[in-house]
Amino acid sequence: MRYFIELSYNGKNYHGWQVQPHSISVQEKINKAICTLLQDNINVVGAGRTDAGVHASQMFAHFDTQKDLDSNFTYKLNAILPNDIVIFNTIKVNEEAHARFDAISRSYEYKIWLGRNPFLLDTTWQLLYENINIEAMNSAAEILYEYDDFECFSKVKTDVNTFICKVTNAKWILNGNELTFFISADRFLRNMVRAIVGTLLDVGLGKRTVEDFRKVIESKNRGKAGVSVPAKGLFLTKVSYNYI
Repeated sequence: MRYFIELSYNGKNYHGWQVQPHSISVQEKINKAICTLLQDNINVVGAGRTDAGVHASQMFAHFDTQKDLDSNFTYKLNAILPNDIVIFNTIKVNEEAHARFDAISRSYEYKIWLGRNPFLLDTTWQLLYENINIEAMNSAAEILYEYDDFECFSKVKTDVNTFICKVTNAKWILNGNELTFFISADRFLRNMVRAIVGTLLDVGLGKRTVEDFRKVIESKNRGKAGVSVPAKGLFLTKVSYNYI
């Protein structure tokens, strides 16, 4: 039988989602917790692979077991897991369902705090810039809809077969001191969102023009794009499926 779990995690203490040989990961913690509960060798498969320090307010993963899970499984799992990983739901699905390959879209948010806030140090990138041209950043962000090859924003030496992604939403919103970038696509490349944010900030700070942003995409060269912004401001916020 196959089950999906819906979860959230604070990525501060983890070297990303995926199991690493010499570092602690979210996947490793969940694997161990489920193995302890079911007394079986379980490996969860996530909807994606968030990088070290990146958070998820919604993530899905699946695992297989021969056992029927009781109604208290989610409660028992949370009792074993560390407090910075929380399971919300356990859902029995068709045995062919796949947390990664069946996802039809994913959404991220990148949070910037304009100023200083000691209570948001772990979940925002804090900047002292006073004059950021948000209108210019949104004009540049709209250019993402016109292209589907985003090699320029991909981590170098990655093992993907294609750099093709379809971006369906990309927008900056300022709410008080919190400046948030929202982006959705059918898939994302490694480091893609953080590289896009860094390049768009260059536009907002007057270091590049809106047309420069277009030229970066057309270059297909990571060296032409901006810096990769810190992981702590990035959240995976939604993973969508046709059957959930």
